[in-house]
Amino acid sequence: MDHLDQLEAQSVFILREAYRKLKPLAMLWSLGKDSNVMVWLARKAFMGRVPFPVMHVDTEKKFPEMYAFRDEYTKKWNLDLLLGYCPPVEEMDPTLPPAARSAARKTAGLASMIEKNKLQGVIAGIRRDEQGTRAKERVFSPRGASHKWDIRNQPPEFWDQYATPHEEGMHIRVHPLLSWREIDIWRYIERENIPLVDLYFAKNGKRYRSLGDSDITFPVESNASTVAEVIAELETTKTSERAGRAMDHESEDAFERLRVAGYL
Repeated sequence: MDHLDQLEAQSVFILREAYRKLKPLAMLWSLGKDSNVMVWLARKAFMGRVPFPVMHVDTEKKFPEMYAFRDEYTKKWNLDLLLGYCPPVEEMDPTLPPAARSAARKTAGLASMIEKNKLQGVIAGIRRDEQGTRAKERVFSPRGASHKWDIRNQPPEFWDQYATPHEEGMHIRVHPLLSWREIDIWRYIERENIPLVDLYFAKNGKRYRSLGDSDITFPVESNASTVAEVIAELETTKTSERAGRAMDHESEDAFERLRVAGYL
């Protein structure tokens, strides 16, 4: 097995463990590269069919290309789509910086969907290499009844043994891509020929390296217009993956405050 085979096998094992232990279970589908890889892995894990719903927590501020992709691949991949919407920004914590406050809408929207569907497990496509706060995560990460993440009280995970504690109102976040790196994601996309929103590929000297809401996500300078060119670019770049995310340029603690409160 090569490196990608090992990552794939680990992720498939995590997805099957989640399906065995947690019901009801759903997978977050943000329409970005990581969540598309995650859906692809789920289809592999369960013989071509995703046996649980995929959830899109819609801010109604995504790029048009993302909505078109969602509509096309919901049908092509035969997905059971759960669609939920986010509350207005005016209802979010006013002490947060502007972009983080806008992103906090997803925290509230996700909490509402979890409660409405009485979910015990939510599969999310975060990676440790993306951002410092996410590096502190576990593969199976418990959330309390208030959806909060107790960063100082997480279960140990030795020898791929994952705890699934259950108390009234709590749920488990499952992270099958936690050990993947950005370049691993792209190499797997190349190997498997996984479809993507075309905003990831350069036009007029710019491309999106990370996709989010259209008003707080910006392109980076790039001439990479194919998967192979993106991989070559990542092999030499020193620019952060989230350089185009406005909230990552705000106060240092804003992202961790969002994560503790239940952010994706």
